[in-house]
Amino acid sequence: MFESALEAGLCAAGVHVRLTGPLPTPAIAHITRAQRAQAGVVISASHNPFEDNGIKFFSAQGTKLPDEVEQAIEAELDQPMNLVVSEQLGRVKRINDAAGRYIEFCKSTFPNAMDLRGLRIVLDCAHGATYHVAPPVFHELGAEVISIGVEPNGLNINLEAGSTHPEALQQAVLTHRADLGIAFDGDGDRVVMVDGQGRLLDGDQLLYIIAMHRQAQGKLNGGVVGTLMTNLALEHALAKAGIPFQRAKVGDRYVLELLNSNHWQVGGENSGHILCLDKHSSGDGIIAALQVLHALRDSGKTLADFGAELPLYPQVLINVKVAQRLALDDNPPLQAAVKKAEQALNGSGRVLLRASGTEPKIRVMVEGQDRALVQRLAEEIAEVVKQVAL
Repeated sequence: MFESALEAGLCAAGVHVRLTGPLPTPAIAHITRAQRAQAGVVISASHNPFEDNGIKFFSAQGTKLPDEVEQAIEAELDQPMNLVVSEQLGRVKRINDAAGRYIEFCKSTFPNAMDLRGLRIVLDCAHGATYHVAPPVFHELGAEVISIGVEPNGLNINLEAGSTHPEALQQAVLTHRADLGIAFDGDGDRVVMVDGQGRLLDGDQLLYIIAMHRQAQGKLNGGVVGTLMTNLALEHALAKAGIPFQRAKVGDRYVLELLNSNHWQVGGENSGHILCLDKHSSGDGIIAALQVLHALRDSGKTLADFGAELPLYPQVLINVKVAQRLALDDNPPLQAAVKKAEQALNGSGRVLLRASGTEPKIRVMVEGQDRALVQRLAEEIAEVVKQVAL
């Protein structure tokens, strides 16, 4: 229904449309650039349930739009549509080989002289857009691929599968005695991985692997950008390695903005949204996974080896549902609760409150080296959020 409505509206405004069928979000970013199109449009629930389906836009350069441009588009929704006369209607064509183009593009980001032969990999495609493109990428590079989460029906995207629910992948890796597992989210721009013992590595740990590998190769070209949610252990590990690190606001577009302003290439979020700007203009789960596998092949290390190098600090995240937006920076009870928690951490951790960008929730994050203390402080702050939200 979304596709039909967009197709009709764009054509009525005189815009030519190219349809690709189901593809990962970063594939649309790539094809938008490759087709020299003026914009790319993705219909996606991203990492959320199917009922959260919405629309993402890409610029002609294959990047997400700045906030002010999205706000301007939203403002236009209240204005009358400008339609063209019949002879100026846009035309619609289908790009029949869109999936194949994207598969080859992903493979091109992996060294030509290297392959994945001898690796048994479990892929969890979250019943989402990578279901028919991720398995061929890794198979054609030589890996033995076992695929789960590859039966989308329009309702089961991200349902107990994929990067937001990695338990099925962890079990499948153990069951199949695989070397590692890779889980994408529904629209394919996030990735998490599982080592051969079934232990999960999140986006911070994958970012560490990519950064350390590039530093060893002399190809890091600057520093690394994380977000306010990036684990403090990553910041400390990068500092020890002499790698500059900066935090952006939560959201891949803010990571991208900071990377571009610094002229750096590598950044990401602990959710698994990782950008390698020398490979793609957008965060891409498949390409990020290939960069990690490149590091494993080059170094001779396993995922478990790298995971042991970066044990993450305990980080507790509690999502509190709210009926309306709260002014987090101008709420005395909340600020008092945060200050009390920061005093208890005594410089050995962090407290972060932020509103979700996609759901009516306040996210309470407390991080530190004492798990019991972190848990207690997070619960205390969450309780205050519930009280002020009434």
